[in-house]
Amino acid sequence: MPRPALKTLTYSAMHFAVAISVAFALTGSWHAALAIGMIEPLVQTVAYTLHERAWERIGIGGRRVPEAAAEAVG
Repeated sequence: MPRPALKTLTYSAMHFAVAISVAFALTGSWHAALAIGMIEPLVQTVAYTLHERAWERIGIGGRRVPEAAAEAVG
């Protein structure tokens, strides 16, 4: 398996573990923690993508990425 793919998988596993642990610490329920821990990373992925696209469009703090390049990247 290529290193970037392995790194992505291990980061995803860590993210799920952290999300479940925090949810359990807050709720005291494994059922709720597992439900939250499975949903939160998925929602976070969508939020991250939208956040990145917004920053590409507004161009604050640096040069703006041309539309063709932005579409090729993400």
